[in-house]
Amino acid sequence: MPRTSDVLLTALAPAIWGSTYIVTTELLPPGLPLTLGLLRALPAGLILLLVVRQFPSPAMLPRLFALGFLNFALFWSLLFVAAYRLPGGVAATLGATQPLIVLFLSRAALGTAIRPLGVLAALGGLAGVAFLVLSPRAVLDPLGIAAAFGGALSMAAGTVLTRKWQFPVPPLTLTAWQLTTGGLLLLLLALILEPAFPVPTAENLIGLAWLGLIGAALTYFFWFRGIARIGPSRAALLGFLSPLSAVLLGWILLGQALSPLQAAGAVLVLASLWLGRMTGGPAPSPIATHAHAKTPAE
Repeated sequence: MPRTSDVLLTALAPAIWGSTYIVTTELLPPGLPLTLGLLRALPAGLILLLVVRQFPSPAMLPRLFALGFLNFALFWSLLFVAAYRLPGGVAATLGATQPLIVLFLSRAALGTAIRPLGVLAALGGLAGVAFLVLSPRAVLDPLGIAAAFGGALSMAAGTVLTRKWQFPVPPLTLTAWQLTTGGLLLLLLALILEPAFPVPTAENLIGLAWLGLIGAALTYFFWFRGIARIGPSRAALLGFLSPLSAVLLGWILLGQALSPLQAAGAVLVLASLWLGRMTGGPAPSPIATHAHAKTPAE
C-alpha cells in the first residue's frame, strides 16, 4: 500500500484542478480555449526548465511530444470543446470515466491486474460525480459527448504511458519537459485557429498566474510524481476530487446551492477513494521516483 503522504500529495493535483472552472469564468476572457491552454502550459514549462536546467536528449523527444500531446494539447482542447457544447455536469461525468479507462489501459500496457475492488471504486466514484453535477435538464450534444470521452481517453493514455516509459529524471524535470512540449503544440493550434489574446487586465494576469504556476507547474509535478509512486490506477481514481472540488468551491465562493443529492455524491466519491486505496498495485519503480540520470529513456 502506498504511503499516505504520497497519496495526499497526488490528491492535491485534482483538488486544485477543480478551481479551473471558477478561475476561468471569473477571471479570464471567454472564447479562447487554446490560447488559455497555451498560456497555462508554455510559460510554466519554460520557468521550470530554467529551474531544473536539464534538457531532454533527441532520443527522448518523440515520446515527450507524444505525452505533451496526450496530457495537454489534445486533452485541454477536447476539454474546452466539451465544456462549450455540454452542460458542466455532463462533461464532468463523462470525464470521470477516466479511471475505468486507466484500469484497462494499464492491463494492456503494463500488465496490471484488473481487480474487482478497483472496478467497484471507479464505478462508485463515477456515480458520485453524477450525483454531484448532473441535472435532469442536461442536453446531450453528440460532438460534445465525443469530445468529453476523447478527453478522458487522452488523459488516461497519457497517465499510463507516463508510467510505462519512465523517463530516468526527477518528476520536476519531467513536468517541465511535458508542459513545454504540450505548450509548443498548443501554440501551433492557437496561432492557426484562434484570434489574438486581448490586452490582459489585472484579473486576467492573476487568473493566468494561478492556472500556470499552481494549476499546471505545481499540480503536474505532484501528478507525475504520484503516477510513479502510487501507480496510474490509484492516481486516476483521485481525479474524482476535481469535480468535487469544483462543486465545493462554487458553494463556498459563489454561494451556489448544495443539494442533499450532491452531498450524497460527495460522500460516495470519498468512499470510492478510500476503497480505491485498498486495491493492490505494482511497486513503484526506483527509476521513476528517484533517478537523476540524464540518459535517454529506452
